[in-house]
Amino acid sequence: MTLPRTQNTTGPSSDRPSSAHHVVVLGAGYGGLMAALRLAPHTRVTLVDPAGHFTERVRLHERASGRPDVTHALDGFLRGTGITHVAARATRLDLAAREVHTDDGRVLPYDRLVHALGSRTTPVEGTQADGERAYTTESAAELHKRLLEGPGSLAVVGGGLTGVELATELAETHPGWRFGLHTEGAVGAGLSERGRAHVRTVLADRGVRIEEGHRVAGPDAVDADVVLWAASMVPATGLATGAGIAVDRAGRITVDTALRSVSHPEVYAVGDSAAAHTSAAGPLRMACATALPTGAHAAVAIAADLRGEEPPPLRFGYVLQCVSLGRRDGVIQPVRADDSPRARVLTGRPAAYVKEQVVLSTVRMLRLASRHPAALRYVPGIG
Repeated sequence: MTLPRTQNTTGPSSDRPSSAHHVVVLGAGYGGLMAALRLAPHTRVTLVDPAGHFTERVRLHERASGRPDVTHALDGFLRGTGITHVAARATRLDLAAREVHTDDGRVLPYDRLVHALGSRTTPVEGTQADGERAYTTESAAELHKRLLEGPGSLAVVGGGLTGVELATELAETHPGWRFGLHTEGAVGAGLSERGRAHVRTVLADRGVRIEEGHRVAGPDAVDADVVLWAASMVPATGLATGAGIAVDRAGRITVDTALRSVSHPEVYAVGDSAAAHTSAAGPLRMACATALPTGAHAAVAIAADLRGEEPPPLRFGYVLQCVSLGRRDGVIQPVRADDSPRARVLTGRPAAYVKEQVVLSTVRMLRLASRHPAALRYVPGIG
């Protein structure tokens, strides 16, 4: 998890756009929910998501290790905001008519559309949500049930921050299992030398065997009873590409500095769906820490757009990378604005405490957006 440095702090103007305007937001993750809540005082908003809850995706490694729940009822955020929640899945975008079609037969017209459908773990052969052997971060609850069936061997594939958090968390809570961590590159490649060294020490202390420098083609290529696939994420932009919205080589929606689609400027993209970039940070990577600020900024930009003004550009830079290493350890890695690591790090219990406060702050920011959206303009990195 990475914290942002700055972001545009100009909130939506009190010069309210016409109530006749309608914004449809696709997806109730970090970016979509933030965009909807921040827009609600200024225009009519419909939030489309089949689930009735918001999932703390940054806690899925905890869910896999036995945390009872990592979700929050959407009603708790939406009550009193005027946002309409459509509990359905968007199946088609009619860009010419500016309509969203859903799987329950609804047709939702819009003046502006926010694409916030996030990302998913790259599907590979043999990896499925309810698989007997192979799991992804999205199937954390099913993985937990499998771990309770008895000890064996588990291989985590992916040496990024998600893979590291999963390996250390599971090794700490299920010491009877044998764990391995497989990665094509280096473990914790984005951390400083000190940060990587600490991660390696903790993995070794937990008995996790590290295999670096080779690509794993799929779960069948790993000798383990259970495979947890935590390698590359892909944006969930199939709906967008099917409608003709321009995407980059990675499949993320190509946007300008205000987060507008370059091919369809009435469409905004936030979070993992967007190929967002700033002068300070460069291209933004997929992360909760980029989803919240881009969601908030999309609301600022759309409010200006609907008033007939030029939307302001996104301003953003990174500050920290925060990594959990189980419940009692972690790494807090200061970074430059472009996310490159600085030499110093915070580790151990103090780092675990800081990481937990950062994770708690994400839900706090969403609740603040629900109850006091105007206050967000004073929050660094979100406003």
